[in-house]
Amino acid sequence: MEVIIVEDEKYNVKLLEGMLKELRPNWTVSQVFDSIQSTVEYCKVNKQPDLMFMDIQLVDGLCFSIFEQTEITCPVIFTTAYDEYAVQAFKVLSVDYLLKPLKDTDLAAALRKFEKMSGLNQAIKSDELYKDLLNAIRKGEKKYRTRFLIQGHSTYTKLDVDEIAYFYSENKITFAVTYAQKEHIVNFPLEQLESELSDKDFFRLNRKYIANIKAIQSFEDFFGGKLIVHLTVPVQEKITVSRLKNTAFKEWMGK
Repeated sequence: MEVIIVEDEKYNVKLLEGMLKELRPNWTVSQVFDSIQSTVEYCKVNKQPDLMFMDIQLVDGLCFSIFEQTEITCPVIFTTAYDEYAVQAFKVLSVDYLLKPLKDTDLAAALRKFEKMSGLNQAIKSDELYKDLLNAIRKGEKKYRTRFLIQGHSTYTKLDVDEIAYFYSENKITFAVTYAQKEHIVNFPLEQLESELSDKDFFRLNRKYIANIKAIQSFEDFFGGKLIVHLTVPVQEKITVSRLKNTAFKEWMGK
């Protein structure tokens, strides 16, 4: 059985590969892609696998763009952190999903479902099915965080998200920095904030920074395909965007 993984986080790729090796040792992961572009380019000219695992949020956008650019004829198991409405859409359309972090029991159940479908020759077709799925996801728009509760010595204050220029992590502590250049500790890791903040307003620049689009003054090319980002609020260190996120960042800035 040939499998392709579409996932932009190396940790999640290694985790899924290890779990598949345990649960289905005879299966082969033939390709791993981290972007919409690389997946589309491959699928347009190569034979598609028996099964595809696909993360919803990739470095260059939502994976559903893949289905708009090329025909996917193999079954797909999505990995997602979307809300209950979106998850329900997967169930109705008989497309399996896995919630992160991945669990052995969930993966095993998804594989059994896939094998049952394959045995009945019920391969999932991409045409109308994925258009309906994309519409369902869009209709079930995620509600994003609008404020934080900041704890002081003996009092609590409200911090609205639109007051925040950027977040950064230092020694496993996350700070929110406002346009007024005030720092506040928020009790959430950047990974969680990335999913709770609107992706129209905030972008994960690198492992240390998430910035509000209104706080980005300019950016410039850097060596190795990287970018240097300049914020309207002073930052003591150079903020870079990796080569892999270069295109996604430019597209986000241009929306």
